[in-house]
Amino acid sequence: MVGLREKHRVLIIDDEVNVSDTLGLIFTKDGYEARVAHSAEEAVELIAEWAPDLAIIDVMLPGMNGIDFALVLKANYPDCRLLLFSGETSTAELLAQAAKDGHLFNILAKPLHPTYMLETAADLLGDRPKDVLEN
Repeated sequence: MVGLREKHRVLIIDDEVNVSDTLGLIFTKDGYEARVAHSAEEAVELIAEWAPDLAIIDVMLPGMNGIDFALVLKANYPDCRLLLFSGETSTAELLAQAAKDGHLFNILAKPLHPTYMLETAADLLGDRPKDVLEN
């Protein structure tokens, strides 16, 4: 699929270096321009000079959590699509509070297959071929 789609910018934020770096490589190999951050604070510095089309954000991050970062990102880049993911059951309270405040997020549970992550990203970015969407 490389070269067949518009080269969207994907930002991946996860404090687990193996997860974030692996996802960065997977998205790059699939034709996206991917950047990785290991904390929300690192991501804030990155987006100051590189605006993503999609941010894939771990909910449980050290310092600023993923939901708070998602709100900052959405406020500054309203066209950026957001996809949260987490392997922690404790994220339910954070998501419930965000929903109460009127913020609904797409969220995936870890672990997940990289193909599913790519398909979800393509759906959010409008990159899926029409025949795939109709099946």
